[in-house]
Amino acid sequence: MDDERRDGWPMRYEFRVEGVLPEEARALFADMNIEDIPPQTLMSGDVIDESHLHGILAQLAVLGIAVVSVMPNPPTS
Repeated sequence: MDDERRDGWPMRYEFRVEGVLPEEARALFADMNIEDIPPQTLMSGDVIDESHLHGILAQLAVLGIAVVSVMPNPPTS
């Protein structure tokens, strides 16, 4: 049986943020793939549930990082 839960979580998400993430922010999101695409940064990774998604967005807000877009996307494997 697939390890994905029936409610659709975990789900892969892509976060585009303004600017280049500072090292301390990169460390907080170490479980995500982070790619610099000037003038933005692309972060992608698995989000386990809606609470986790809101937590990521809250963490970005606390760091003062402007979110450009948040998109769910299918897994690459």
